[in-house]
Amino acid sequence: MTRTLILMRHAKSSWDDPALDDFDRSLNARGRASATSIGKWLNSNGYQPDAAIVSAAQRTQETYTLTAAELTKTIDVTFTPALYLAGADLILKTVQNQTGQSLLVICHNPGIADFANRITKSPAGHARFFDYPTAATTIIEFQVDSWQDISWKSGTANDFIVPRELDT
Repeated sequence: MTRTLILMRHAKSSWDDPALDDFDRSLNARGRASATSIGKWLNSNGYQPDAAIVSAAQRTQETYTLTAAELTKTIDVTFTPALYLAGADLILKTVQNQTGQSLLVICHNPGIADFANRITKSPAGHARFFDYPTAATTIIEFQVDSWQDISWKSGTANDFIVPRELDT
């Protein structure tokens, strides 16, 4: 059985208020446009998650809201503080505890880049895969019966996109 993981880094956030806690930073205009563009790209390519697990940080919640608004399927979403600046091991454990066929995970660097590199058998053939810029999204497929069965180097990176490629 195929399980599909849509792994997305939050979109570009604002640094306008230096007194604002990192957790509370919102998206800037470019970030809002990027999240919408990724949502449209996911929809046009048939990537419709059953569920989403999203860091509870403001910028990841906004990224999710704008991305999901472009999808046609209703998504069961959970916002969790545990994914705020989570490392690759915690992201793996979080994914392993999920159900459904297709899952959207939105969180932060450097954990998401490390996770993407470690979970795939070979990296996506894209120059930006290793630094995973804001709103970068990878589609990873696993041939497993359950999310619990995924492990390092078990996924296939089928697609990788950064928003700037959608703007051209």
